[in-house]
Amino acid sequence: MKAIQTDSEFKNSGAGWGEVPGVTAEDHKSQIAHRYNDLKEETFKGVAMITFAQYLQKCSYDGLSKLVKDIVDLAHKCVANEDAPECTKPLPTIFLDRICQVDQLRDSYGDMADCCGKADPERNQCFLSFRVHHPDFIPPYQRPAADVICTQYQDNRVALLGDFVYTVARRNPFLHAPAILGLAAEYEKALKTCCSESDIGACLDDKASAIKERAKLIGVQQQHGCRILEKYGERTFQANKLARFSQKYPKAQFEEIIQLVQKVKGVYKECCEGDMIECVDDWSELVNSLCSKQDVFSSKLKPCCEKPAVERTSCIVEADFDEKPDNLPSLVEKYIQDKEVCKSYEAGHDAFLSEFVYEYSRRHPELATTVILRVAKGYETLLDKCCKTDNPAECYGHAEEELNKHIKETQELVKTNCDLFNTHGEADFLKGILVRYTKKMPQVSTDTLLEIGKKMTAVGAKCCSLPEEKRLACSEHYLSIVIEKMCKKQESTPINDQVTQCCNEFYSYKRPCFTAMGVDTKYVPPPFDPMMFNFDDKLCSAPPAEREEGQLKLLINLIKRKPQMTEDQIKAIAGGFTAMVEKCCKAADVDTCLGEEGAALIVQSRATLGIDA
Repeated sequence: MKAIQTDSEFKNSGAGWGEVPGVTAEDHKSQIAHRYNDLKEETFKGVAMITFAQYLQKCSYDGLSKLVKDIVDLAHKCVANEDAPECTKPLPTIFLDRICQVDQLRDSYGDMADCCGKADPERNQCFLSFRVHHPDFIPPYQRPAADVICTQYQDNRVALLGDFVYTVARRNPFLHAPAILGLAAEYEKALKTCCSESDIGACLDDKASAIKERAKLIGVQQQHGCRILEKYGERTFQANKLARFSQKYPKAQFEEIIQLVQKVKGVYKECCEGDMIECVDDWSELVNSLCSKQDVFSSKLKPCCEKPAVERTSCIVEADFDEKPDNLPSLVEKYIQDKEVCKSYEAGHDAFLSEFVYEYSRRHPELATTVILRVAKGYETLLDKCCKTDNPAECYGHAEEELNKHIKETQELVKTNCDLFNTHGEADFLKGILVRYTKKMPQVSTDTLLEIGKKMTAVGAKCCSLPEEKRLACSEHYLSIVIEKMCKKQESTPINDQVTQCCNEFYSYKRPCFTAMGVDTKYVPPPFDPMMFNFDDKLCSAPPAEREEGQLKLLINLIKRKPQMTEDQIKAIAGGFTAMVEKCCKAADVDTCLGEEGAALIVQSRATLGIDA
């Protein structure tokens, strides 16, 4: 596990991000007793199952049920006597100690067993590094027959839902327990609805498909949040949440938002570290606190707070932004025209910038948090420079035009891409991305480039169909997730110097860095391999989706031959390819035609590109 990067979006003057006072888990003699009393038996058992299933992904449901029973028995013992020696250990230690006592741990998990030789917290980090998302050693889930599953639900609801929780947790080891419990509640609702329908199977298929999609989306978001916390540290995570919550709850006071940010950071840390019992309990406490202060935060919380406890968290996370307060004054007077800005900035750097992010965000719900962080960083850089001059006020007097550049760049990018997507459609949009990104990083495998291209096209499909005022925030957010995932991968297998440079940028500056990245001029193409351009009858006979994918791979491989190729050269070669396919797919002997025409196309393409034979 790599050390957390300490560089932050903003400098740390040591003020402004204090911890929220209140009761912590450490104030209780026995954490396990305290959490058991909070969660009650059924939830405690469910979350213990999630915890074990995410650490021990190969274990059977029955095998893990025994471990869960051991933990529940210990909780009972500790509730009766909090002073018992084993009751005072931290909860993560209790779970990991039990895992390290599993018979034949090494036989099933190999090197993971070595984690047991480490001290906490390194032991936990070691275990987390062995988690596998949707592992191939778990066979696809086979749902029982429709009539069987309804009988099982009626006869033994707890066992059926326990099995669902186990199934989801072991396949999604980075999904936080509150989300898994929320999905279990959705699954139970689906069973209640579908078991009274005439076609139970079709009904369950629809509902299960929607639950699967939600699990995927929530998982992507949560992994991204954990990545920010792990890679960029608490300050960047908090700055990002400060912007988000100020947009979502624009009527709440600054102090309330700051407290919420700090609480969410604490809970997220528990969830990201796999400490699911505390994660669930503290999320629940946080949600209850928000629901008790609806008048302070947002009127949009009301429908969520009326739901059962297990459904509240996802409802609140997905709730719409509240409306902005009327007549918010312009920020120009306080942050640009005021002659004493440097005094306020130097007196409390963090508090001043945090308040700027809060005020700016609540006025701009249409912007992505990364754009707001770029604006704040630009403002900070400007003040650092101007406050050292003889006339600071004159120096920062043009700040507005300077800061708007960050917004303009993103607005223009989103407009160009969405116009392209909505005018030319998904297929052409994907081709455009593949051309650009193959030129930027031709070292990446053809399959991976195609996967990145498809993910970026999915962002276009999702965001360009939204109303205009929501497109920017949507595009920037999801592109940041795609890029961050790519950067995580390239830590172990570096791609090229320019990708490394962009991946080492501040979190909020990565997307503009990748957009601005040009052709990799240091790349030396491998020797020409005719097999990369192998034309066979599949070009005519394969299903349409397979044919399309094959043609996209040919496009990528072509650009890898000469990343500097122009748009006109690509069009000329693509035109030749299309003509060949149209001619040969009508020919009596398809293979012979493709052999002859393909050889001629390769010669013609090499001449077009100026590549020697």
